Amino acid sequence: MSIWKKDFTLDSLNQSSVNTLVEHLGIEYSDFDDNSLSAVMPVDARTHQPLGMLHGGASVVLAETLGSLAANMCVDETRYCVGLDINANHVRAVRSGIVKGIATPVHIGTTTQVWQIEITEERGRLVCTSRLTMAVMKHKKKDT
Repeated sequence: MSIWKKDFTLDSLNQSSVNTLVEHLGIEYSDFDDNSLSAVMPVDARTHQPLGMLHGGASVVLAETLGSLAANMCVDETRYCVGLDINANHVRAVRSGIVKGIATPVHIGTTTQVWQIEITEERGRLVCTSRLTMAVMKHKKKDT
């Protein structure tokens, strides 16, 4: 059974990134299944820190991008999700190529969600592991 409550395609997800930090960093949604969402990000001048390695902040942007979008696809149209907390452990340096993040839910509740995001390099080795906590909010009714 799928966790998704909204219909989407990879094209529609990638279109939602136009003119955002996500597009600027070259992040592209690459895959999804019934229980996860994936994206890739280049390791290049846009995502390097001064020593020529993947910037930890870029990894966190990838993690929050995946977890936040996934969380919002798991709620109906009356709700939306916003970030409460994120942490990340950077375990391997990467100097070039592409990294891939995969977001999977740890908890999908009515008021909070928790997502685990694993970022790996092209050989499949772990680069960063991150946990994102999201608040589930209810859209306020508009005055008529």
